[in-house]
Amino acid sequence: MPTTPEPKLITGNANKQLSKAIARRMSMHRGVNVGLVDARVERFNDQEVFVEVYENVRGEDMFIIQSTSNPANDNLMELLIMSDALRRSSAKRITAVIPYFGYARQDRRSKARTPISAKLVANMLVGAGIERVLTMDLHATQIQGFFDIPVDNLYAAPVFALDIKEQFKGSIDDVMVVSPDVGGVARARELAKRIEAPLSIVDKRREKAGEVAEMTVIGDVSGKKCIIVDDICDTAGTLCKAAQVLMDQGAAEVHAYITHGVLSGPAVERITNSVMKSLVITDTIEPTEPVKAAPNIRIIPTAPIFAQAILNIWNGTSVSSLFETGTLEPIYEGLFGG
Repeated sequence: MPTTPEPKLITGNANKQLSKAIARRMSMHRGVNVGLVDARVERFNDQEVFVEVYENVRGEDMFIIQSTSNPANDNLMELLIMSDALRRSSAKRITAVIPYFGYARQDRRSKARTPISAKLVANMLVGAGIERVLTMDLHATQIQGFFDIPVDNLYAAPVFALDIKEQFKGSIDDVMVVSPDVGGVARARELAKRIEAPLSIVDKRREKAGEVAEMTVIGDVSGKKCIIVDDICDTAGTLCKAAQVLMDQGAAEVHAYITHGVLSGPAVERITNSVMKSLVITDTIEPTEPVKAAPNIRIIPTAPIFAQAILNIWNGTSVSSLFETGTLEPIYEGLFGG
């Protein structure tokens, strides 16, 4: 059992809004104020990262909240240096809460003479003194095996299922879940099972990276409200093309539920001009102003599930219980209009 009165949170600059929201949710759960540890995480003139913690953290159970999203290298260095600062300040345990785990797409050698960068990042995190990792929807779940420390991987699917049941109340029988590629079938099947909907697949063939040559829909989507499910949306090229292919095959509507809205380059413009009725993302990556302003992009909060997961880790109770609908419904009560 923990010996400290409360878990201590500290944040980098990657997603301060999410960090503050997690602290607020934890304060609600605990009935006492859980604030962010007072610290400065800034750059020298040559862009070196410098961290100074203003509070005593000796013997404390510390949770660093930091997505390694764009700029990935800067945010990763902030995380590593914060961990080093806490370790040298005699923190009892350091847990890295990484809502979006960057470099996860480099999880294997795709061709000769290429790195496995996700493994390198795992080694760096452990070397910096991190003793546990909490993340959401790892692009490749085998990355958990790259670590010799516990890794808790939360899933957005249970949260998405709650939102879909609310948004499509009365027409859930018309909903069909779609995987945008063969590799994402397991993720799509999990969501389809939760909302008791059929499953379809868009088979895509690439000529080269970043370009999709051909798409084929496996399954009858005629008259269906299709929901494309994926973990990452980067430039949105594949997503928008898949939506168009589904509409061409007779779908009534196309929506998308994506965990991590990287949304780089022309992504927001593509989504705004696409046939998609809505794109739902989470706030694991701090949304930019264009994302917030986009008429067909909606953001679901992850602070409730992360706050509960942090408390469960601190208390030594089950994190996997958060995969169950019955556990999540009270946590998200009122957020989806339920």
